[in-house]
Amino acid sequence: MASPCRIIFFGTPNFAIPTLRHLLQGPDEVIAVVTQPDREKGRGRKVIPSPVKELCLQHGLTLLQPEKVREEAFQEKMKSLQPELFVVVAYGQILPKSLLKIPKHGAVNVHASLLPKYRGAAPIPWAILKGERLTGVTTMMMDEGMDTGDILLQTEIPIGDDETSKTLHDRLALLGAQLLLETMKAMKTGNIHPIPQDHSKATYAPPFKKEDGRIVWSKEAKEIDRQVRALNPWPGAFAEWNGQLLKIYKGEVREGLSKGKIRVVSWVGSDFIEVGTGKDSYIIREVQLEGRRRMSVREFLTGHVITVGTVLG
Repeated sequence: MASPCRIIFFGTPNFAIPTLRHLLQGPDEVIAVVTQPDREKGRGRKVIPSPVKELCLQHGLTLLQPEKVREEAFQEKMKSLQPELFVVVAYGQILPKSLLKIPKHGAVNVHASLLPKYRGAAPIPWAILKGERLTGVTTMMMDEGMDTGDILLQTEIPIGDDETSKTLHDRLALLGAQLLLETMKAMKTGNIHPIPQDHSKATYAPPFKKEDGRIVWSKEAKEIDRQVRALNPWPGAFAEWNGQLLKIYKGEVREGLSKGKIRVVSWVGSDFIEVGTGKDSYIIREVQLEGRRRMSVREFLTGHVITVGTVLG
C-alpha cells in the first residue's frame, strides 16, 4: 500500500473523532467522510448533526450522509472517488460486499472490544456489565458480517473498579486512534498478517433500550453496581421513588454490613442512601430525579425527604 493513501472515512459518534483527527494530521489523504444523516434529538426534537459531521465542517471536508449505503447512487459516488482504503469507526450501518469491493485495499474497522468478544453496537457497556477485567480495541479487515472479519492488530487495557461507560469510552477512543495508525503503518510495510477470528468464541453486544436501565433490587449489589456504571451515561440505571423515575449514576457496594430488606432503604447518611439487595447492600451517591439535573445525594437530600423504610420500585 502506497503512501499517501486515498482514504474514505466512515464514522458517526464521538468515538470516531480521535481516529479521524489522527488521519487528518497524518500523511494520508482523507478524500471524503461518510456519516449518518442528521437526527432529531432531545425533548425539543431538534435536528442535530453527528460529531463527525461537525468536525468535517470545521475542516471543509467532502461529506456524504446517505440514508442507506446500499443505495446505487451512493455506491457510484464511492467508485468515482477512487479510494484506496475505507476506514470505518462506529459508523452505524453494515457495509455490503458491493461497497467493500470498491477500495483497492479493502476496509479497516476499529472496534472497541477484543474480538471475537462483544461483536455489535455496544461493546463498551457490555464489557462492564459482564464484569470483564480487561477489554481493548481491535482493528480488522471488514467482510459482510457484523464484526466477523480477520483481525489485524489488538491492544488491551484493564477495566477499573469504578469505570463507567463514559470513562472507558474516552480511553478506548484514544487507544483506537493510535492502533489504527499502527495498523496503517504495518499495512504499508507489508508487516501485517490478518488472523481469522475463532467464531466459536464470539459473544454479542446489542444496543441497549431505556428499559434495560431498570434496577432489579433482588440481584446482588455487585451486579447492580456494574449496571449503574455500564449504563452511565446512557440510558442510565433507574428505580422508582415517590411515583417518579430516579436515575442512579454513581454508587458502591457495601459488603456484609446490611441485613436490610430487598428494595428497602436501610440507612440514610448526609451524602448517601443505602438500599438492601439480594446480597450485600448498595450505596447510592449520585442521582437525577425525573425532569431535574444530575446531582450528588447530599444535594438531593437538601430538597427531598427519604427515610429508612422507604421502598424503591
